[in-house]
Amino acid sequence: MSIQQALKTIATIETLQPVYCIQGSESYLQQKVKEAFLQRMAITENDLNFTQIDLELLTVDQLIDEAETVPFFGDQRLLFAMNPYFLTSEKKTNGPDHNLDRLIEYLNSPLQTTVLVFFAPYDKFDERKKITKRLKKQAVLIDTKPLAENEVKRMVHEKLKQANVDIEPQALEQFLRSTEMDLSKAMHELEKLILFASATGRITGKAVEQLIPKTLENNVFELTEMILKGKADGAIEGYRELLLQGEETIKINAILIGQIRLYLQVAILMEQGMQQGAIADQVKAHPYRVKLAMQQSRKYSRSELEGLFDQLVENDYKMKTGQMTKEYLFELFILQTANRLVGR
Repeated sequence: MSIQQALKTIATIETLQPVYCIQGSESYLQQKVKEAFLQRMAITENDLNFTQIDLELLTVDQLIDEAETVPFFGDQRLLFAMNPYFLTSEKKTNGPDHNLDRLIEYLNSPLQTTVLVFFAPYDKFDERKKITKRLKKQAVLIDTKPLAENEVKRMVHEKLKQANVDIEPQALEQFLRSTEMDLSKAMHELEKLILFASATGRITGKAVEQLIPKTLENNVFELTEMILKGKADGAIEGYRELLLQGEETIKINAILIGQIRLYLQVAILMEQGMQQGAIADQVKAHPYRVKLAMQQSRKYSRSELEGLFDQLVENDYKMKTGQMTKEYLFELFILQTANRLVGR
């Protein structure tokens, strides 16, 4: 079930189902579902008919004991089961000893007096496990995986509309890139922009630049763009600014290697006829990152990307073995590459 459909159903359905499973790593959406259940049942987190159990700390036996507890002056109890890592292939060396057979037995015949909600912040389950199969069969499944670009934009626009604030198109693209198309990060940072724009009712690119912090990955992405466009002066200035901020050349070079590797992978998969969504699944990257990589990789031949990758890897080896000064090597790479690709 999609998040939009789920939120509507939770609010309007006559009787909630006894078991739900909220799967996906998008924390903002998981929080929206939590709030929807609490609001639907008109209880707070301090209510006697609400319990939250972290399954990385407490056992399934304790969870089932709570699930089998009679509601206190009410028709149903609300029970949140957090971090059910046993649904994945992850192994916890110091985790609690879970009696999964008892959980399977409960799921076969869940009590109608308890609404048991599993919050699984994972994009993938281990489908081979008996407990996973049973839960997916018995529970109402709600998807909170990272959203596609158009859905993130839609939710950002909805929040801005509620606040009666507009955003310039260029500022929106700048904002989404700075927050890496991560909905949770975007919604958190949007609060600052809305507050800043309360007087004018409009968010500009300048406001985004001033208020939204860039990650090192964001900065290296922009550095990569400048290098590949042949803008040597801007690239060196950006690199030196990162050094002043305390970043390490070897780390910057490593991120740049990862960026070019992604371009190369995307270029190869595009040659095979794969589309954005399929490529994102194949390289295990966010669809928005893949979209940007597709735009960039179209401008260069496969041999050019392979040459850049090999040179960066060779520089990494030289830096780590002390053959040449790190800063000299990196700036030499910028100058040679930018001069070769100027005008692209």
